[in-house]
Amino acid sequence: MKQPASPHLEQRGPSREGNAALHEQHLTVAGAVTTEMNQPTARQAEAQHLLQVYGQLPIEPVSAHGIMLDCGDRQVIDFYGGHAVASLGYAHPVVVEALAAQAHTLFFQSNAVALDIRARAAATLAAFAPDGLDTVFFGNSGAEANENALRLACRLTGRNRVVAIEHGFHGRTAAAGAVTWGSEKWYAFPRRPFDVDFIVRDSVESARKLIGENTAAVILELVQGIAGAVDLDPEFVGGIAELCRRNGALLIVDEVQSGVGRCGQPFATDLYGIRPDILTTAKALGGGFPCSAMLVTDDIAASARPGDLGSTFGGGPLACRMIQTVIEVIEQDNLLENVRARSAQIRASCVTGPVESVQGRGLLLGLRCRRPAAAVRNELLEKNILVGTSADPHVIRMLPPLILEQHHVDKLAAALAALPED
Repeated sequence: MKQPASPHLEQRGPSREGNAALHEQHLTVAGAVTTEMNQPTARQAEAQHLLQVYGQLPIEPVSAHGIMLDCGDRQVIDFYGGHAVASLGYAHPVVVEALAAQAHTLFFQSNAVALDIRARAAATLAAFAPDGLDTVFFGNSGAEANENALRLACRLTGRNRVVAIEHGFHGRTAAAGAVTWGSEKWYAFPRRPFDVDFIVRDSVESARKLIGENTAAVILELVQGIAGAVDLDPEFVGGIAELCRRNGALLIVDEVQSGVGRCGQPFATDLYGIRPDILTTAKALGGGFPCSAMLVTDDIAASARPGDLGSTFGGGPLACRMIQTVIEVIEQDNLLENVRARSAQIRASCVTGPVESVQGRGLLLGLRCRRPAAAVRNELLEKNILVGTSADPHVIRMLPPLILEQHHVDKLAAALAALPED
């Protein structure tokens, strides 16, 4: 991979963010984007042939560079990063060059044949991941990774009960949706594939009551993203890990949002000092290219048989080149240190205006507001700053690119200070 000539923390220019839909259930905003000559807006054009299942904000990005979105007549600072996907921002020169080179070399081949780029991506990810997770299965999305993790847990243990945490989100497929808090609003399947219990968040007592000899796995997010960037109590997490060990249940850590540098370490698992049996990750992993991974221990890897799992597009050459490149840029540009520095800056400067506290880890942060977060989000967007909301109506959620710079945070703090407190 071509070495970057200098740290890529600054990439100014016209901008694009591929998807301005901030989370499905929390982002309905009034307003419309107008165009010249009475041409339909992108939202109007989408409505002609796309299912209308997303709440969308009244901006339409046409290009992007760095963390700036070009929305035609306005430039918007992106503190949301497309649901944490845009880990290296937009049009990163090393990423773009690597993707183009791979596309010219080998655009696609399936898992029916071995690929050197797939082997290199797996080795790079395993070296970046927490100790003891040395074997990888590549997929396309976080939900797919979690689905496969839950499938493995049920097969390996022979048990039919899974335990999750209240307020967690793990995806919208059958098994992942079954362990997602509040999924009954949209789940729609006539039955769940296994029995599910939900532990009260941060309650060791609740965990002791629900994790037992019939538990196949416990699945948890160490930092609950959609809940509002709520980082779990370390004592609670340690207690769950011990209960899993004692009862022969597998511990699945869902790092779909929190992983790949977002929390200031390669994975949030590194902050908690635990050893999961399975770790899942996606979103930031490909820097914008759809991909995911499930990492497992040697014991689990040794039990795998041909046909246990499968994915047509998982581990394709373009995705693998992106996985390798994203991790290499994070390491070469020392972005973990940048995440820690910008996180500290946000905590020090952004408790102002309507914000009364900051929660979360690294650059997976929640700004707790004195008034409804949706109103604060809309007011920030009027000042050309894009943030998200969460399941908590008083928490702004932020997942900016890891290349975020000091002057971007200065602008956010100034914008918040100018907003009404109550």
